Amino acid sequence: MAEETAPYGAGAAKPTEPAKPVAKVRTAHLREMKERGERFSMLTAYDMYAAATFDEAGIDVLLVGDSASNNVYGHATSLPVTVDELLPLTRAVAGAASRALVVGDLPFGSYQASPEQGYLTAARFMKEGLAHAVKLEGGAEMAPQIERMTSGGIPVMAHIGFTPQAEHALGGYRVQGRGETADRILADAHAVQEAGAFAVVMEMVPGDVAARVTEELAIPTIGIGAGVECDGQVLVWQDAFGLRTGRMPRFVKQYADLHGVLLEAARAYDADVKGGTFPGADHTF
Repeated sequence: MAEETAPYGAGAAKPTEPAKPVAKVRTAHLREMKERGERFSMLTAYDMYAAATFDEAGIDVLLVGDSASNNVYGHATSLPVTVDELLPLTRAVAGAASRALVVGDLPFGSYQASPEQGYLTAARFMKEGLAHAVKLEGGAEMAPQIERMTSGGIPVMAHIGFTPQAEHALGGYRVQGRGETADRILADAHAVQEAGAFAVVMEMVPGDVAARVTEELAIPTIGIGAGVECDGQVLVWQDAFGLRTGRMPRFVKQYADLHGVLLEAARAYDADVKGGTFPGADHTF
């Protein structure tokens, strides 16, 4: 009998060459990537052009986040956005992405009341939003919701650590899992895995705690402010690519200055219109 190879995170050596890219990323592919020791990428997306661009770039997972509340609808927090506001965005992203796994984020108040409420909301994201999976916030307390959704055929990505929908209960944006509270993060991680989640996001969790969770879990972990040892990483695209300005969270790395590019282009357009140089002969029938 051939000797079984331990999965990555349990002493297995990382591969020297990654597997060939898949035509369509599925939840099982993320777990296989974890087992091979390969990292994967995840970004938010809220419209067809961003989704198509990120898909072409090779981003593996696109999250239609409740962060649309801040980045699309102009609210101060993620709390006000509704299911009916997120569904059209999810459908647009799902329609534009040919390879990436598209995850719809369940907004505040749409799943916490009961497993049945959560299932019915998640079903709308799958049927009307054409999402491939959904995400919800919470650890052990959300296990019944996760079990109900997964038993009904809906893949669930969990989200533990700092959970923005609970920012008022948590006392603001604070790192979760320091000191003695690290055990709670570990317990939540195991609870969502046992309930059937296919992956778990850890937000603003100390790197050593996130590394331990990643080591112990069979499902992939996705970090945002949780260190490099997670199996994948996620950022809000407007933060990562500089469309949003101002102070950024410590965990954000900015790869471009899209605000500056758009500002310069808009000023040039404004000057051409007001100066009478646009439209020119080449732009006139």
